[in-house]
Amino acid sequence: MNERQPFDLRAYVHDIGTRPCFICGLVKNDPAFFHHRVFEDDDTIIFLSKYPTLPGYCLVCPREHLEDLAGDMTTDEYLRLQEKVHILSRALKSVFDAERIYVLSLGSQQANSHLHFHVAPLPSGVPLEEQQYHALMAEHGVLQIPDDQMAQLSQRIAEAYRSELTAR
Repeated sequence: MNERQPFDLRAYVHDIGTRPCFICGLVKNDPAFFHHRVFEDDDTIIFLSKYPTLPGYCLVCPREHLEDLAGDMTTDEYLRLQEKVHILSRALKSVFDAERIYVLSLGSQQANSHLHFHVAPLPSGVPLEEQQYHALMAEHGVLQIPDDQMAQLSQRIAEAYRSELTAR
């Protein structure tokens, strides 16, 4: 298991307040916004979280800069995005033998306003008091996963994702 490091929330808040949308930067292949990609198509991009609290923690985002789930997406667009969340959930479950897959839509108008879903596999055997929100909160520390291991994780998840896609 990888070590946890305290999360510097003040530095993070400062960083996100002084830069453009990191998801849009990633979509545009700006090297300043590098994240390990799992899947992308014309509508969606999926990548590993830069601040994972659980191994395999991913973000699922529309490529287009949308901010309001209720107002910026049609029902069909939402359902297509959720289909990818579901496929990713199945892939994460198979790669990590997860007890449960957590899915949340987070962000705010002050920071990270680009609509995105957090999808994280909860490993089996995590004590109840360390599950749910506790398992997802960066304030409890973020995993320090070396870049080569992140690349391997994204590749394993991508392979499982493609397998789930073809099994449909």
